[in-house]
Amino acid sequence: MNNLPLYFDYAATTPVDERVIEVMVKCLGKAGNFGNPASNSHVYGQQARHSVELARRQVAGLVAADAEQIVWTSGATESNNLALKGIAQSRAGQGGHIITSRIEHKAVLDTVGQLEHAGFSVTYLAPDAQGLITPQAVKAALQDDTFLVSLMLVNNELGTLNDVVGIGEQVRHHGALLHVDAAQAVGKVAIELASWPVDLMSFSAHKVYGPKGIGALYVGPRARGQLHAQIHGGGHESGLRSGTLATHQIAAMGAAFALAGEVFEEETTRIRGLQQQLLAHLVQIPQLRLNGCRDQRIPHTLSLTFASADFNRQALAQVLAFSSTSACNSASTAASHVLLALGHDAESARQTIRLSLGRYTTGQDIERAAQAIKDNVCAPAFWAVARE
Repeated sequence: MNNLPLYFDYAATTPVDERVIEVMVKCLGKAGNFGNPASNSHVYGQQARHSVELARRQVAGLVAADAEQIVWTSGATESNNLALKGIAQSRAGQGGHIITSRIEHKAVLDTVGQLEHAGFSVTYLAPDAQGLITPQAVKAALQDDTFLVSLMLVNNELGTLNDVVGIGEQVRHHGALLHVDAAQAVGKVAIELASWPVDLMSFSAHKVYGPKGIGALYVGPRARGQLHAQIHGGGHESGLRSGTLATHQIAAMGAAFALAGEVFEEETTRIRGLQQQLLAHLVQIPQLRLNGCRDQRIPHTLSLTFASADFNRQALAQVLAFSSTSACNSASTAASHVLLALGHDAESARQTIRLSLGRYTTGQDIERAAQAIKDNVCAPAFWAVARE
């Protein structure tokens, strides 16, 4: 009997889709497509290269980019590092100004922190009351020497959706580059890099029902000549990221992105319905706070703060697998930097949970989750009165 809690942490990671696993397994073992994609002198390498380039086209297809603009990495963290450090390195000895926000993923914040330590100046924008970074805020922060802006498309804790097109227009008019962390957005938001004023965009497979350990960076034409490699040793990926390509992971990422495009409309509609079903139950809880904009968001992720002193986190965790913050911060006892930037104090941040829905969430899961939350958040006396 499966006694595991219900999974409501899809923003942390997703299980690999069985259809993706089939593609991945075909690139393993002696009978599989195991060759080195860089070995062009024989059929094993040529077949592996074919799989890699098919996957590159599949990833590019989901985000409306050209295949040659996709660079393989080990995940969104490496993609963020390559984008930020790679552009900053082109300004060696010049310095300059970078704009980011206080609610970015630590893969961006820590990287920008390293650049700040190296002598670059940084502006950390605060979100507005809706948890958004607006084009107006970015415009006001631009300086004569601003060369790079890095902001996420979808916030990993709140689920809020930034207007990166409006932001990009301001950044491009200024002459700077825009990097967007889209790890939480792919498969949930329609992305059109062919027309968006975005120069660099980071992706991760394991947020889209693909395997961990593989990601990609979109490098647009304005950034291509300025981006410096951070890993050297063979000149792979047009010299931007050396290392033997992991055919099985790359093929799986391509399959996951292709599948995400096929099910996008249906899946988004279904998950929006599940979110509404959950909120219809939770609205009964007194002093419940939904963090972030109610409208400018994806339906997959909810950040909920419970004011009730009867909130029993440990008991709830026996029934639901959820997060309080991003997975990379969960080992820390510190309050979420995102919630603190949004105006929470440490206590209310600790009274907050993140619920994220995904491909395998069912209506029955929603009903069980709603009841578990009610049972572990509200005092029994309240519900006895409420049900009379």
